Amino acid sequence: MKSDLPSVLAAVCTPIDDNGRPDFAAFDQVIDFVLDRGIEGIVVSGATGEYPHFDTLQLTREVANSGCDGLLLPMPHYFRYTQEDLAAFCEAVCASVSLPCLLYNLPVFTNPIEVPTAIRMFETIPNLVGMKDSSGQVENLVPLAAGRKKSEYSLFVGDDNLLLRGLQAGWDGVVSGMACFVPELILALQRSYRDGDRKKASSLQAMLAELIQKVVAGLPTPWGVRLGLAMRGVRNGPMHLPLSQARQQQVEAARTQFSDWASARSLQLDGIWKTIA
Repeated sequence: MKSDLPSVLAAVCTPIDDNGRPDFAAFDQVIDFVLDRGIEGIVVSGATGEYPHFDTLQLTREVANSGCDGLLLPMPHYFRYTQEDLAAFCEAVCASVSLPCLLYNLPVFTNPIEVPTAIRMFETIPNLVGMKDSSGQVENLVPLAAGRKKSEYSLFVGDDNLLLRGLQAGWDGVVSGMACFVPELILALQRSYRDGDRKKASSLQAMLAELIQKVVAGLPTPWGVRLGLAMRGVRNGPMHLPLSQARQQQVEAARTQFSDWASARSLQLDGIWKTIA
C-alpha cells in the first residue's frame, strides 16, 4: 500500500532553548517558514531534528496522538543486528501502532536495511507503506523501484544529493533536510522534473549540490541546516554541543558562503524566493 504523503516533505530541525529543551515557540516559526514557502509535508524528530538528543519514545507517542499522518521507523543503533532481527523489530513496531509507517534507512548511524529485506517487509506488513532511504547508495534506487511490481509502496530519497537521480529512477519524492532552510529550491527541482523540464531540473540539482558543499558538508548536517535557517531569519537556539574554535571558524565560513551564494543569485535571505534560476 502506498502512502498519501506529499512528494516533498521538509525534515525540520528542533529548536532548543538555552537549557537544551525543545523551544516550541521557535518550532512554530520553523513550521510557518516552510509552509509559507509551499511545503505541504513536514517530518519532525528525524536526523535533521537531532532525535538522539531527545526522549524519542515520548516524542513518538505525543506526535502519534496529535493527528500526524505517519511515523518514520529508524532501525536500532549501536549494536549490530541481522536482517531477520530488523524485520522482527519492524513487524512488532508496526503492529503496535495504527498509523502508516515508513522505513528509515540511515546506515551511517543505524543498522542498514538491505533491499531484499525491505521488499519482503513491504509485502507482509500491512501498514508499512514505504521508505525514506538516507543511505546515499545510488545502487539502491533501481532495485527498490523495481520491487513495486509485486506490491505498492512509496519511495522517498533521504539524501538531497540524489534527489534528481531518485526521480529519474521512478521514486515518489524526497524527505529533505535542505527543505528546512531552502524549501523553494527543493520544490522547484521537484516541480521542474514533474513538468518535464529536465534541463532546469539538472541545473537546480547542481545548484543544490553546490549549496550543500558550501554550507552543510563540513558540519554535522543539523548544524548546517540550523545555521542556514537562522540566516533566513528563523531563530532556533544554540547547538547541542559547545563549538570549538575550529568549529566556530567553520560556521563563520559557512555563513559567508551562504550569503555569497544567495547574493550571486539576487536572493534575499529573509525573503520568499519566488523564482529560482
